[in-house]
Amino acid sequence: MRIAAGIEYDGSGFCGWQSQQGVRTVQDCIEKALSVVANHEVKVMASGRTDTGVHAVGQVIHFDTSAQRNMHSWVLGANANLPKDVCLRWSRTVDECFHARFSALSRRYRYVILNRWVRPAILRGRVTWQHRPLNEKSMQRAGQRLEGKHDFTTFRALACQSKSPVRHVYEVAVSRRGEYVYIDVHANGFLHHMVRNIAGVLMKIGVEERPVSWVLELLQIRDRSKGGVTAPPGGLYMVDVEYDPCFGLPTAPALPVYI
Repeated sequence: MRIAAGIEYDGSGFCGWQSQQGVRTVQDCIEKALSVVANHEVKVMASGRTDTGVHAVGQVIHFDTSAQRNMHSWVLGANANLPKDVCLRWSRTVDECFHARFSALSRRYRYVILNRWVRPAILRGRVTWQHRPLNEKSMQRAGQRLEGKHDFTTFRALACQSKSPVRHVYEVAVSRRGEYVYIDVHANGFLHHMVRNIAGVLMKIGVEERPVSWVLELLQIRDRSKGGVTAPPGGLYMVDVEYDPCFGLPTAPALPVYI
């Protein structure tokens, strides 16, 4: 049978999602734990990769198994064999046509910025610190100019392997709650470092080093070397993956909020 599962993890102690020899990854931890529960080797497919230091509350995976376990047992069994910084939130039996990556209709990320003059201690590695005052209204106006179907060459990593730089961004929303500024991005898909590059550009605009119109200039020049600084990974969270309701997967988890 094919099983889908929702995953949450603190990416601070991982070298990203994807399995790599000689380093600690989320995928390796998940596969090892599920293999113990299934009593056979389990390989998983994720909805998308996350980089070193990036977190998730709504990562989705699928795996195939011949083991007969109820959904409660998959969650509790896996979590009993997982380290403290990663867990299964839920599991569901799905049709064999379901694919965690290719069945995804859209994805959502949240970028969290602590905007105060004193650096964080408790939330270090879980937020990005910006000591200069941010104008979130300017960031919001700039972010809205990224909405729509565009060539995001300027906003992707030079090493990005995607065949096409075109993505459809449904929404970019910037909001503030006290000392915390949130950047929420919803799109049909993302390029390597795309959200972190968007966050870097919006922060430059927020501290008034660049005008709101800079966003459109960056879209038009299609040159990563002319773009802004890639924002640190610690403030980035994968928060939701959207699928057709026919698969019967749980609704999105609560977004990370600090206030």
